[in-house]
Amino acid sequence: MGCLPRHLWVFSPARWRSSRLHPKAGTEPKKGVFDYDYESFVEVSKRVMQGRSRLQQQQVVRQVLLSMLPPGAPAQFRKLFPPTKWAAEFNAALTVPFFYWLVGPSEVVEVEINGVKQKSGVHIKKCRYLENSGCVGMCVNMCKIPTQDFFTNEFGLPLTMIPNFEDMSCEMVYGQVPPSFEEDEASKQPCFAEICSMANPKSSVCHKLQA
Repeated sequence: MGCLPRHLWVFSPARWRSSRLHPKAGTEPKKGVFDYDYESFVEVSKRVMQGRSRLQQQQVVRQVLLSMLPPGAPAQFRKLFPPTKWAAEFNAALTVPFFYWLVGPSEVVEVEINGVKQKSGVHIKKCRYLENSGCVGMCVNMCKIPTQDFFTNEFGLPLTMIPNFEDMSCEMVYGQVPPSFEEDEASKQPCFAEICSMANPKSSVCHKLQA
């Protein structure tokens, strides 16, 4: 892993390009670490969604992330990065280079949490995953919710992700506790009817966001 922090190795290109996310492991020739290009990665994500509920999709991602961690990693992270302003700002700074393959260009921005201004926000200019998938359900179920949950509950560092479905940008706010799914504006988002191959234009809310 070189000098890459162990918790961020989970989100590095090499790990996401592995075949661990394959919905039917063993049914096809096993792919190597660098065998998936980005388009293939998105296609695999779509296949994971098929036949699974919202919660099942999120659970698949959680299991994949946990399987990539070395033993004791969550506890180690909690010791290294307790939920402080410094930890939130440090992880925001690391996110910009290490999440680039997944989400595209981003930058650290100042945010306000409980009346305190800090540079623990990350502005993703146009999310590569959302743009390539064109799917609200994939964004919410396989990126936003699992990532929030992973940092907040496994690592103990609150994270809120706020996708903008108008321009496909996104805000990541380290140190901010995410709202419940029912209270999250993303849970009420309709499908991208014109660009999503799995869209249900008759539904006022993306059908992949329903339990």
